[in-house]
Amino acid sequence: MIDIYTDGGCSGNPGPGGWAYVIINNKAQIKNNKESESVLIAEKCGAEKSTTNNRMELMAVISALEYLRSGQVAAGDPTPHSPFPTPQLTIITDSQYVQKGMTIWIKDWKSRGWKTSGKDPVKNQDLWQLLDTLAAEFSINWVWVKGHAGNKYNERCDALTQKAIASI
Repeated sequence: MIDIYTDGGCSGNPGPGGWAYVIINNKAQIKNNKESESVLIAEKCGAEKSTTNNRMELMAVISALEYLRSGQVAAGDPTPHSPFPTPQLTIITDSQYVQKGMTIWIKDWKSRGWKTSGKDPVKNQDLWQLLDTLAAEFSINWVWVKGHAGNKYNERCDALTQKAIASI
């Protein structure tokens, strides 16, 4: 099972922002009668000079899915593979905006022509549409976790996000 942890944030909102992802192979294997730990597949971060928290949360997921779609890795193997052989993923985010957006709201937005229930254009529509297209290539379980609550990989994503923001 491939788990993708994502995070995004800004210094000010809007302001300089950063995003990050950590991709792990979370399939425990038994070796010498001991369960092996998760295997880090990839981690990456990026930044933008002027953006919002929500755009950075979306960019983290988009960037991770683009990485997997590129076929650069297969379960930790750095040699090229295409397409990525494990389309079943769990995306773990501390953003209810992302988690609820992809599991609840997006169906209604699309049925209303990318309008909210108040008939306003959906904010960040460009990123939602890109994420929707990418997500359709995989089987994804969307999981929300509380941020800054000691989750190892969520904390790593937060640290990478802060590093990205500081790099601007």
